[in-house]
Amino acid sequence: MNRSNSILGDKDACYAVFCAHDTRFDGRVFVGVMSTGIYCRPVCRVKTPKFEHCSFYGNAAAAEAAGFRPCLKCRPELAPGLSAMDTSKRLAGQAAFRIAKDGLFDRSLANLASSLNVTDRHLRRVFMAEFGISPVQYLQTRRLLLAKSLLTDTRLPVSQVALTAGFGSLRRFNDLFKCHYRLPPTALRKTVSVRKQAVEQEITLRLGYRPPYRWDEILSFLAVRAIPGVESATENVYRRTVSMQSGNTCVRGWMSVQNDSRKNQLLVTFSPSLMPSVSELLARVRVLFDLDCEPLEIYDRLSVMNEFAAGLCVPGTRLPGCFDPFEMAVRAVLGQQITVKAARTLAMRLAVAFGEQAETPYGDLTVFFPSAETVCRLPGRIEDQFGPIGITGMKARSILALGRAMASGSIALSRYADPETEMAKLMALPGIGPWTAQYIAMRGLSWPDAFPHTDYGVKKALRDMPEKEILKISEAWRPWRSYATMNLWRSLS
Repeated sequence: MNRSNSILGDKDACYAVFCAHDTRFDGRVFVGVMSTGIYCRPVCRVKTPKFEHCSFYGNAAAAEAAGFRPCLKCRPELAPGLSAMDTSKRLAGQAAFRIAKDGLFDRSLANLASSLNVTDRHLRRVFMAEFGISPVQYLQTRRLLLAKSLLTDTRLPVSQVALTAGFGSLRRFNDLFKCHYRLPPTALRKTVSVRKQAVEQEITLRLGYRPPYRWDEILSFLAVRAIPGVESATENVYRRTVSMQSGNTCVRGWMSVQNDSRKNQLLVTFSPSLMPSVSELLARVRVLFDLDCEPLEIYDRLSVMNEFAAGLCVPGTRLPGCFDPFEMAVRAVLGQQITVKAARTLAMRLAVAFGEQAETPYGDLTVFFPSAETVCRLPGRIEDQFGPIGITGMKARSILALGRAMASGSIALSRYADPETEMAKLMALPGIGPWTAQYIAMRGLSWPDAFPHTDYGVKKALRDMPEKEILKISEAWRPWRSYATMNLWRSLS
């Protein structure tokens, strides 16, 4: 059940959350203060308003629809979002994720509904039932909050901010901003301190998360699997080259991510060339670093693991997602029955042989990983293309089949795709069995309940327990078995 929905009906409980600055409810409950007309996050450190002046909302868009404008101190645009297991209606969650991801820049609500195989009327009804607002209101709030973040954290021209956030015209942006926030965009910059940065070289934005966050562990996980030339994870920083579609064009550049543990935020720095797809970029970072996770709720359920072995489960464990689903899926295929290090070497060879060169300020980021479309366009037999770099014929055919399926859209690896359906499609491809499908579900679909029970590390952590017993004991870990798997792997290190 959505924790915010369970508490919103109890105003006393909501007020207690704000008095305690409870981080567990950050992004799940917002307070509108009638005496100021401002809405805040639970973590806000301004003077606590009087109980009778407060009203409570389950999301930022609902607070704005009620006439409140965002606090300049706690910045609601930085609040974590909802995790995949929280939405009672998966359709509404999938629509919200897609709106946040691409801002509907290139399609209408009717197109979005069609892509989800429902009518726009049904989508509006389900969305309203789940979030208490319409999809259009949600989209408008997402755009305004993205614009507010760009105005606060960058020195981009206001006209570029408006365009990047998805507004069709500067006039429309100015009118909406003044209507909702009671000040023009230029005035916002006079009320906040904008960090000086060389806009021509890099841009930095912030994304919030709920503590505890085991940053060192997720960075270590990514570092071991990082594809040389494409990504790196050293000295508290994750970096990678980036290639994304923006409409009919491809935008390319680089990004780096650091942890600001004092503020429970990640700092996302990227090249200005990626600005046309900034919504997509930030959505992918949220998935990669599992920023919408409810760590304490998950630990409450998985703490039973400690009955098997003390310290087997710890709070704050995250499920590493992926930035590029095709890249991650290829990496999973390459990793079948070989070491992590060997799979990493093969992925590097594939990137160097078939990816395009990248120019970045970092000497260890030199190439873009080839897309599914690039692999599908390779001439001749795929075995003849991949064989010289050490990839076996079976794995080459698996990667080609995977590329064709993803390029055509017949397989969709995204956070809100149906996991059972997509895993069945994956296992119908040559060379992809249950372990690979479960691993791709964990990272490519961000599915919280995937469980590769045949994995060597899982078996070792559970003292070589028979597979039937492993599946039986894992029933107590539902619906968070992906997080249980991460804890099992962590225990081995």
